[in-house]
Amino acid sequence: MTDRPTLPEDLRAAIAEHRGRFTFLGWALIVLGVLAILFPLVASIAAKVLIGWLLLLSGAIVLYSAFQARRWRSALATGAIGVLQIAAGVYLAFFPLTGLIGLTFLMAILFLAQGVMELMLWNQHRPAGRGAGWLLFSAICSVALGVLLILGLPGTALWALGLMLGINLLSSGVSFLTLTRMAG
Repeated sequence: MTDRPTLPEDLRAAIAEHRGRFTFLGWALIVLGVLAILFPLVASIAAKVLIGWLLLLSGAIVLYSAFQARRWRSALATGAIGVLQIAAGVYLAFFPLTGLIGLTFLMAILFLAQGVMELMLWNQHRPAGRGAGWLLFSAICSVALGVLLILGLPGTALWALGLMLGINLLSSGVSFLTLTRMAG
C-alpha cells in the first residue's frame, strides 16, 4: 500500500461510471487540438465563422420574437438587439479575415476564465495525487495562453487564435484522459 492519498469513493465511482465518455472526450479534444495547431489560420477563421453563424441565428430568433410581441413595451429594444446580433453575425460569418482581433481578445478572456476554473478543479482533485498534476498543468496552460493572446495583439491575431485554441484543446484532452486514470 502507498501513502499516496486516493480519490473519495463517490468521486472515483462517478469518474469510473463515465470513463468511456471522458476517454472519448479526451481523444476528440486531442485530435481537434492537433488539427488546430497544424492549421492555425484555418482554425482561427473556422472559430470566427462559427461564432458569426451563432450570432446570425440568435439574432434572427430575437428579432422574430420581438415582432411576435409587438405590443410588449420592450419589443423595439429587443428588436434592435436582434438586428445588432444579425449585423455582427454577418460581419463575422461572411468576411473571413475581419474581426479576428476582437475574437482573439475574447478567446484570451475565455482562456483566463477556463484557467481559473481548472485551478478550482485541481484544488478539489489534488488530494488524490495521481493525475491531479495534469489538471494543474492544463490550468497553467489556459492562463498562459490567455495572457499571451492579449500581449500579442494585434499582430498575432491571424495565427495565434488557432494555435492557442489547438494547444488549449490538446491540454484539456490530456487532462480528461488523465482524469479517467484517476478512477483506478
